[in-house]
Order: sequence, then C-alpha cells, then structure tokens
Amino acid sequence: MKRVFTYMLIILLVFPLVLAINLEVEKTSSNEVMVSGIDQPVVFNLKISNLGVADNLEFYNLLGFNMFPKGTVPIEANQVKEIQLEVSPIGEFKHKGSYTFEYFIRGQDSTEIRERLTFKIIELEEAFEIGSGEIDLESNSMEIYIKNKENFDFGEISAKFSSVFFEVEENFSIGPNERKNFTIHLNKEDFNKLIAGFYTLNSEIKVKDKKANIEGVIKFAEKDIVLTVKKDYGLIINTKIIEKTNNGNVVSPTETIIEKNIISRLFTSFSPEPDIVERKGASVQYTWNQEIKPGESFEITIKTNWILPILVIVLIIVIVVLTKQYSKTNLILKKKVSFVNVKGGEFALKVSILVNAKKYIERISVIDRLPQLVKIHERFGGEVPTRINEKTRRVEWDFEKLEEGESRMLSYIIYSKIGILGKFALPRATAVYEKEGEIHESESNRTFFLAEPRKRDAGE
Repeated sequence: MKRVFTYMLIILLVFPLVLAINLEVEKTSSNEVMVSGIDQPVVFNLKISNLGVADNLEFYNLLGFNMFPKGTVPIEANQVKEIQLEVSPIGEFKHKGSYTFEYFIRGQDSTEIRERLTFKIIELEEAFEIGSGEIDLESNSMEIYIKNKENFDFGEISAKFSSVFFEVEENFSIGPNERKNFTIHLNKEDFNKLIAGFYTLNSEIKVKDKKANIEGVIKFAEKDIVLTVKKDYGLIINTKIIEKTNNGNVVSPTETIIEKNIISRLFTSFSPEPDIVERKGASVQYTWNQEIKPGESFEITIKTNWILPILVIVLIIVIVVLTKQYSKTNLILKKKVSFVNVKGGEFALKVSILVNAKKYIERISVIDRLPQLVKIHERFGGEVPTRINEKTRRVEWDFEKLEEGESRMLSYIIYSKIGILGKFALPRATAVYEKEGEIHESESNRTFFLAEPRKRDAGE
C-alpha cells in the first residue's frame, strides 16, 4: 500500500512536467527597426520548434505593445513553425535608439516561456541615403539614387529631388535595404555659369503623412575651356576685337598680348586700357591680364585710326607737287578785278593782269577773253593791247621777250549799260610763249565780282 502511494505521488509530480510547454524559439531576422511617426509595426521572423505535445500558442507582453498574431497559433508535436511576429506600441512611444522588451508564449495549459526581442527606433531621415554620380559641363544627364539603409519595408513613398542643376519628383516603392536609381536629363543652360565643386542635393521624402528632408552631394567636375574669337576689319580705321569666353566651370586667368610698332602706336586706342605696357626695341608690347568667371566674356577693342597720318602725307605730297610745279613755271599770270565808279550809273570793272617772268622767255602772247554783256573801254592803263577782236571777244598783248624777273601790268576797263546783280565771273587769261625753242602755255587764276544793290566787292 505504501509502495502504491509512492508511485502515485511520482506520477502526480512528473505528469505536469510532461504536459508543460516545451518550445525552442529562434529569431531568423535581424536589424529590425521602428520608424518614429510611421504607424507601421516592427516585424520579427521567428522559427519555433515544438519539443513537446501538440499545443495552441498565445503571444502577449506586459509593456503595452500590440502583438500579432492575435489569439492562438496551433502547433503539432515536434513541428517546426515559422511565424512573423509584429510588434507596435500603443499610443506615443518616445524612446530613441535600441530597445529590448520581454514577451511571453503561453500554452493552452497556461504554462508559458519568457523571451526577449531587441529593435531600434529611428527618425525617418535616418533611414535613407541619397547621392549622385559625377557630372561635368558636357553632361546631358546624370544619375541620382536613394537607398533604404534599414530592414524596413516602406512600401509606396514620394520624393522631391532638387539642386542647382535640376528639380524632379518621383513616386516609387522601396523595400528593406533597397536602392533606387533615377536618370535625370539636364539643361546645360542651367549650369553653364557655375563654378566646379561640390553642390548640395536636396530631397523631401514623404512616407504616408510623415516628411523628412535629406541632403546629398553632387560633384561638378572641373573643366577649363576658354574660347577666343578674333575680328579684324577696316583699312583706314582698322579695328581689332579679341573676345575670350569662359565656357568652362572654373575661374580662368587669361593673358592677351598685342604688339604695335612705334608709328602705329601713336594712332591706336584701346578699350579697356592694357595692364602692362613695355617697350621692346622698335615695337611696344601691350598686355592684358584678366580672370574670367564661368559663362562670362572679356573683350578687348584695338582701334588704329590712319586718317590723320594719311591727311598729313597727302598734304605733304600736294605741297611738294605744287612746289615742283611752281618751280617749273616760267611765266605767272595773276588776274584781279575791281569796281569802277563812272558817271551815268553804268556798271564798270577794271581788269588787271600781272605778267611775271620767272625765267627768260621769248615771243609771248597774252590773251584775255571778254565776258558776255560787256564792252571794253577805249582807254587802257599800262601796256596797250596789240589786238582787240570784238567778234571773238579777245584782247591780246604781244611781247618779243621778257627777262628773268621782269613784270608787265596789263589793265583795261569793261562796262555795261545793263545793271548786273549777283556773282559776275571772268574767264582765265592765257599766255603762250617760247622757251628754248619749245612752246609753253600758262593760265591765270579765275576771278569774279559780287555785285549787290548797295555793296559791291571784288575778289579773286
């Protein structure tokens, strides 16, 4: 009897142990996170091995977290079952960083085991990384990316990307640790004046009702391109234009050198004025040093005006020609006219011709022509004409010879009964003579008289 009682006591003590929950729990996921402000649970992947009898398992905690699956999960004896355990806080959860909490798995006989899980709480902006590939002035497109750094499925999100190079908005889904790439087409006009360097890539990420601003970097590679255009036009007023344009993306120092000879420099102007002027032998060197920013131009205008030196040269040539011509002239005729007051109110002019021999000449004939509407007076001053032909209206004086430096003054009076107003012109006087057996001819200057109602002048 005593032995039976002992057996029953052993059975009563061992049987509950045999029926008690007997599980082996293994977490197969890692790096679980909870994103603050996003109503989305933390998901743990669990592998549960039942080492005991068939059971119905219930998951719960004492810390105020919602857990899924709710209710009971059946598991057979010796079964290995994979369960996704979802955990989310009830109400506001302000903890940041790593967090460990306890939960329980309870069997249908109310026996239970205690387990622990750890996850990380982060802000939305900590979950993503953005960046781009390198671009330069020749780039027509570029690639940007956004990477989910966490083991968290965000699902559908929207992102606005902006920089000095572009602005674009994208809608897409992104899973745990996934990277999304986007190709952006560029307009070179938007950045042809930018300096090489690193520029900020801004993004606004929106997940459900939560927004975050994240920054990345764009590398704008250096490109040194300076385009020089030269223009040269004009002969008498010669203009040279040198234009240098920085088509690169770095500040480019430039040097422009122009040389002028000692004569042309006197008639040359510059805009802007050169920075350095140096004399080198028979030439002068002008130097401009300028730093040109991307997208900007530097223009130099060099203008050489040859009008003044050409006029001086022409004047010198004219003087020389006239001097030579004058020196070759053997006979000079100077004609002038003056008004004569006569009784009766007739219009009368005295015509004087000075004959001056510069060299010895022979057989000289001086011929003057009478204008229309006038008659010649019968009285003469100085030399008397040899011939007067009223039909051809010619008056002639003949001289056998004139010595070098010898002069003769010829004069006569013309008159008209018709009043004359305005400008009264007289023909040139002509002289034909012989010099060393050759026939030569000379002409006088042209003369005129300005007749006015109250005032009369004479001129040459």
